[in-house]
Amino acid sequence: MNIIWLGHGSFRIETEGQVFLIDPWLTGNPSLPEAQHDDAVEGATHILLTHTHFDHVVDVLPLAKHLGIPVVGQYDLMGYWAEAENIETVGFNKGGTVNLNGIKVTMVPASHSSTFSTPEGLRTGGSEVGFIIAAEGRTVYVSGDTDIMADMDWMGDYYQPDIGILSAGGHFTMDMRGAAYAAKRFFKFKTVIPCHYKTFPILEQTAQDLIDGLPGVDVIEPEVMQAIRL
Repeated sequence: MNIIWLGHGSFRIETEGQVFLIDPWLTGNPSLPEAQHDDAVEGATHILLTHTHFDHVVDVLPLAKHLGIPVVGQYDLMGYWAEAENIETVGFNKGGTVNLNGIKVTMVPASHSSTFSTPEGLRTGGSEVGFIIAAEGRTVYVSGDTDIMADMDWMGDYYQPDIGILSAGGHFTMDMRGAAYAAKRFFKFKTVIPCHYKTFPILEQTAQDLIDGLPGVDVIEPEVMQAIRL
């Protein structure tokens, strides 16, 4: 399994012959040079979307149409896009699991918001979620944008993920100290990968508080477009 950070909250996960793009943000992403955009999405088989804030959704529809691949996400939004945008979608909801060519993806709660701008003002695009991805004998928790929440208790106990991809930049999500607290209290991760940080000055610029707060856990500060092999 290769986990590749595309900057901010975007990832490319290569596993079992599939390539998942999670919240792929290319256009205007200050962490991902334009020269690397094609490599970031090459061979993608699915797009997984956690919510509709611009820094997660702006490239989803263009990529789905250009690459001819399905968008996987919250049922209400996927149903609308399938009709209005004429794209292939896989819509499900929190607690549900879909089989994507042998890889099981479960939708789980997050605590955030999910809106997008229109000429008439803000509109809600489904609800914010995270994902549990089971592949190659590993279980990955993708938190999506979220704060610490009580649901993490049963999620950690029930799914027992060994890899955590945690939004931890603060201001819009939990910060590094909060992510360390959540990981220690609710999960038994072997590996933690922080994200949603460094992108803007308002966000945390280092994962040191997360590293210090999780002794015995392999906290990997990702580098853009450099594969983490697990």
